[in-house]
Amino acid sequence: MPSFDTVLEPNLVELRNATEQANKEIGTRFDFKGSDARIELADKGKDKTLTLFADSDFQLSQVKDVLMAKLSKRNVDVRFLDLTAKPEKLGGDKLKLVVPVKAGIDSETAKKIQSLVKQSKMKVQAAIQGDAVRVTGAKKDELQAAMALLRKEVADVPLSFNNFRD
Repeated sequence: MPSFDTVLEPNLVELRNATEQANKEIGTRFDFKGSDARIELADKGKDKTLTLFADSDFQLSQVKDVLMAKLSKRNVDVRFLDLTAKPEKLGGDKLKLVVPVKAGIDSETAKKIQSLVKQSKMKVQAAIQGDAVRVTGAKKDELQAAMALLRKEVADVPLSFNNFRD
């Protein structure tokens, strides 16, 4: 029976490249001369975080803008980043902003996907499997219609579909 997995996983190679390019640009820009502005990518198993450092609120917003520009150039969806956190004060005027990178579908989004598939009256079933949602159906056309529905209805997270099998 044909199926596919609905997942939420960023391209980590492109994320790392965008971070390195942003750091390179920050190092060469005149307005960051003599400052401690930088971006660090922490990779702790499944949890990935970007940490932005700057000397002031304005510089922190500039660092964030440089990062967003580099991510969009490398086709990394900025919806993978959780930008809701507030900057933390370090010693003196220095600021730090921790930005978690979303990976894996949380249970609330998985339930939303499952209910959307059920309410669509298509001849497909959705099952939550860890941090992915597997959708199975009898025909490939139904599965492709389910993909289109999910792309349209779940716009707040950058879903991707893999393991499309017969």
